[in-house]
This record gives sequence, structure tokens and C-alpha cells, in this order.
Amino acid sequence: MNVRRSAAALAVAVVALGTAAAPAAFADDASPSPKGPLPSGLYGKKDPQFDGVFRQSYALLAQKTVGVTPAAKAVDWLTGQQCASGGFAAYRADASEPCNSKTQVDSNSTAAAIQALHAVGNESNTVKKSLDWLKSVQNQDGGWGYNPGLPSDANSTGIVIGALAAVGEKPATVKSQKGKSPLDALTKLAMDCGKDGGAFGLADAKSGKLAPNADATAAGVLGGLGQGLVPVKGKKADAAPKCAQPDTAGQAAANGTGYLLKTLAKTGHLTSAMPGAKDQPDVGNTADAVVALAAAGQREQAEKSGEWLSENSAAWAKESGPAAYAQLVFAGLAADMDVRDFGGADLVKQLNAQGPTPKAVSEVTVGAKEKDEKDDDGSGVSVWWIVGVGLVAGAGIGFLLSGRKKKNQL
Repeated sequence: MNVRRSAAALAVAVVALGTAAAPAAFADDASPSPKGPLPSGLYGKKDPQFDGVFRQSYALLAQKTVGVTPAAKAVDWLTGQQCASGGFAAYRADASEPCNSKTQVDSNSTAAAIQALHAVGNESNTVKKSLDWLKSVQNQDGGWGYNPGLPSDANSTGIVIGALAAVGEKPATVKSQKGKSPLDALTKLAMDCGKDGGAFGLADAKSGKLAPNADATAAGVLGGLGQGLVPVKGKKADAAPKCAQPDTAGQAAANGTGYLLKTLAKTGHLTSAMPGAKDQPDVGNTADAVVALAAAGQREQAEKSGEWLSENSAAWAKESGPAAYAQLVFAGLAADMDVRDFGGADLVKQLNAQGPTPKAVSEVTVGAKEKDEKDDDGSGVSVWWIVGVGLVAGAGIGFLLSGRKKKNQL
């Protein structure tokens, strides 16, 4: 699910907005900055305090999707970040030290790591332990918040759905003690038609009141469709979906699709604003919206917004780093574009340059796959598999490199 600004900018934005305390992931003692040179297996050159695991996971997953075999030390670095509980924190400066009560494990880093490690063929106890940890911290409404104990949000719930689907688990069957699944949680995070337009909402940290949010909507659409971070195209839609009561995850996803179509129709991109600044094009969330629309079968708008990205994303990606390049790879594939000639840029080459030299690079890029529609359990949500990659496409989210508005609200 993703506006991916730098984590530092996010922390500043939280303070400037005067919202409640930022998630524990932003606590200085939770994920200390590295002392000395960055690990040679880590992607990106910036401080990984807030996004190390997340950006590494995005990079590895995007590479695998386009036929690149990541360097072994890049995979080993990610695997080594796992806590004994199975959860991942945003970054652990000294992975040899055991995690403790101050280690701020989170659902987003963990779910992203699951999808990446599964994609690169890591079928060891690492993935299973992470899945077990996610299930152990599931909220009673069926969803997940960023950190254990936080209220469920569409971004976190969506990316966990992607992790479940990637390893072949049906999200509808993963239930809390009260019998609620993540699909149930999504329906409660979806807003009514009318002035809210069927968007997924983001809760205000103080009041808890939901407000329409494009970032949450892209993540909610993908979650409602049973998808994760890698693009899979849905059956081509004949028209924009009609908004109706979001009493199922499928209907909530349809409503959210309509909201994104309407929001993107005028300019082709989403917008965002930092405190005291004018509205700016929101490149990261636009990329996520492209993947969501392609999954919903809305190819025309997905392609239009993909073209906008190809013309306007270069500076943003260069500044933001690995996860940004990965997002653009996912969006380019979803929009049927050549990610090796994306507005004149070779996204694969640029992504590879962000970390250790890959073990192997294929020159053949497989585009986003058509879904094989199979009704999973009568819930109205289908699970679709990516041929040759071996995982089900996942959900959005992403959180830390383009600055999810969710972070400004927590």
C-alpha cells in the first residue's frame, strides 16, 4: 500500500501535524541507526533505521519478479534481521543481539519480508515463524495495525493479506479468537458511498474517526482482491464499478476502485502535501494505485497513470531509493510497460545498482500475469497465482520510503 517519503521526513511531519505519537517504529531506541559503514548486503545508501527490512524486501521481490537472482548476501542480510519470535523490526543495527521488549517488531516489515523470502525460494523456518508471529498478533476484528496493539488499518491488513496469499493460505480462513478474518476487518475500514466515495479510510490518531485516504484505498483494494505486492491483472472491467454497501471485502474493493478512478481521472496522479507546503504529485501512491487498478481490471486508467509515472518519477526514485524503484517496477508491469525502458530509464538496472551485484540477471522481463479466477471459499475473494514466480501477487503498501500518510496519522 504508498507515498514513500524518507522516514526522517515522516517523523518531522508527525511532529509538525501535532498528531498523536508516531508508531513505535519511529522511536530512536527501537531501531538505532548503524554505527560505521552500512552492511554490504543491504540495499540503499541512506540510514536504514526506519525502513531497512522494508526496502530490502521490496528490492528482492522486484528483482525476482523480473528474472534477477539477488546476491546471496542480500538474502542473508534480510533473513538475519528476524527476531526469535518470527517478527521483523524495521531495522536491527546488531542482529547478533537477541530481540527484547524494546525491539519494535511490526506487521509491515514482517509481511514484506515473508513475500520477498518466499519469492527467492527461502522455504526454511524463517517464513513459517513469521507467519506464526503475524497470526499471534492478529487483532480481534481480524486485521492488523502497524505494531501489535495498534488498531487495524487497511495498509497493514492489506500487506498481511498479501503475505498470507503468497504462501498459499486463504485470508478468509485466518481468523481471530472471535472468528473474524482480515476480510472482515477490511469491510469495517471501508467508508460508505456518498461524500466519502467508497474509499478506504485512515483513522485519526486522536479521535479514531476514519477519513478517506487514497493510500489506504489502494492497499484496501488489493487486500480485498486477495493480492499483495506483485502485479497481477484482473479480468478487464467493462466500466467503473458502482458503489454499494461494503458488506463484503469484494464490494469494498469495488468501491475503492471507483474512488481511485475518480481521483485519478483529472490529472492521472494522486497528490499529497507536507505541512506548510503546497500539494505535490504523490508518485509512490500513484504507483500503488496503478497496481490496484490493474488488479481490478481497470487497465485504461492504469495505463494512463503508468505513462504519467514514466514521465515524472525519475527524480523521486533517485531520491527515495530501492523501494521506490521496486514500486515503479510493479507499476510498470501492471501497466504493460517495458520496465527496462520506462520513460527512457532501465528500472531493473537502476534497482540492481542500489545493492550488491545480483547473482544472475535475465534479459527477459515477464509482464503482469492474467489472473486465474478461482472462488476460494464462497467469500467473493479470489486468489491468483503468478506463473513462474510461484507467489500470489500481493498488496501495497509499502510504508516507509514514500511516506504513507498513515504514518502521519499514528
